[in-house]
Amino acid sequence: MNALIVTIHVKPDHLDKFIPATLENARGTRGEPGNLRFDVLQSEDDPTHFVLYEVYQDAAALAAHRDAPHYKRWAAAVEPWMAEPRQRVRSGALFYGDAEAGE
Repeated sequence: MNALIVTIHVKPDHLDKFIPATLENARGTRGEPGNLRFDVLQSEDDPTHFVLYEVYQDAAALAAHRDAPHYKRWAAAVEPWMAEPRQRVRSGALFYGDAEAGE
C-alpha cells in the first residue's frame, strides 16, 4: 500500500478555478482500479492551503494514476495557480482502516 500526502498553497486569485479542477481530478482518481482513497482537504484557517490524501494499492497503481489523462490535465492546469511548488510525502501504511500492516 502506498499513501501520498500532498500539500498545496494556491494563489488567492485562483481559488475559484483550483477547487473545481481538483475535485474533477479527485473524482477521476477514485474511479481508478488501484485507488483506495483520495481526499481533498481545505484549511479552515487558510483557505489557500490544501492537503490531498491519496492511498493506492501499490506502486504500480500510483504510477498508473500519474499517467491518467485526468491527472495530466489537472497537473498542467493547476501548476501556474500554485503559490509555491507542492510538497509530497510518500508513506507506507502501518495502520490503515481496521488492520495493521502485515495482517
